[in-house]
Amino acid sequence: MKEMGQQRKYTGYTTDIITDHALKWLKSLKANEPFCLMYHHKAPHRRWEPGPKHLTMYDDVTIPEPENLFDDYCNRGRAAKEQDMSIEKTMTPNDLKLTPAPKNLTPEQKKLWDSAYSPKNEAFKKANLKGKDLVRWKYQRYIKDYLRCIASVDDNAGRVLDYLDESGLAENTVVFYTSDQGFYLGDHGWFDKRFMYEESLRMPLLVRYPKEIKAGSVSDDIVLNLDFAATFLDFAGVPVPADMEGESLRKILQDKTPKNWRRSMYNHYYEYPAVHSVKRHYGVRTERYKLIHFYHDIDEWELYDLKKDPKEMKNVISDLSYTNIVKKLKVELKRLREKYKDYTGPPV
Repeated sequence: MKEMGQQRKYTGYTTDIITDHALKWLKSLKANEPFCLMYHHKAPHRRWEPGPKHLTMYDDVTIPEPENLFDDYCNRGRAAKEQDMSIEKTMTPNDLKLTPAPKNLTPEQKKLWDSAYSPKNEAFKKANLKGKDLVRWKYQRYIKDYLRCIASVDDNAGRVLDYLDESGLAENTVVFYTSDQGFYLGDHGWFDKRFMYEESLRMPLLVRYPKEIKAGSVSDDIVLNLDFAATFLDFAGVPVPADMEGESLRKILQDKTPKNWRRSMYNHYYEYPAVHSVKRHYGVRTERYKLIHFYHDIDEWELYDLKKDPKEMKNVISDLSYTNIVKKLKVELKRLREKYKDYTGPPV
């Protein structure tokens, strides 16, 4: 790790080590000293390497498959068909732990790794799976490793929350638990993210602050990670700069949503050509509808009625009954692009 410009080496599972450092820092604070801790984990990222405590977790469980694991994209455009992020075709032997253990493991760690994966890998080779059976095996290997990594994050986030409780800090500490985006867990046959479809567009957001937030309360308002900075400043009693694009979520968390709160959100993905081959696109999402424009080397629009089609299995852009809705969404999309001064890609 790099600490204040200096490289330091630690032995252990990264998620545990990051938590150890976070707790050490929290415990070094003086009484009543204000603090802001950004505590982040990489464990759920490719190639999903579980820690020693969770290597055999879920071995005796079959994880339910998403209903569209074998999506054929017949009602979508080229972008969904031409991606390179499928469990069937994109995942490598390295992703699936069919290769030797990572080289940076200690002898003890390697022994645990090999004892967890070697018997399962031998059984897989003997089975000589083909077609959908092979995809199903890949899905189980992927989702279990992913969930094992998530378990390490859960355990370690729990260590931090426990310390806040034990130290008496919980009542006066705002805790945000979130992510940088959602992730495909076999939905549409995919892993990774990038598309504007729901599974990757939506992200988890849990907030705890006993002084102001009612436990167990839920909001359906459209909020963005753009809003986090303004929210942190608001809770800290610091004025929010006028040029910040986000809005404080404090009123929403208090169940007092402002009347002029946003009714739509904007998304733009432009990293193409690049890993996973997701074509450049921008779009707008409202409570019920989503309009997407794929524009790099294609010119295709997609519309989804999220009330009727929450899994986004059918593009209804050509359905004449949605003509007026498309017109309104394009007006809103143009407004949002101007609001954020995003002139990348073709105009609406």
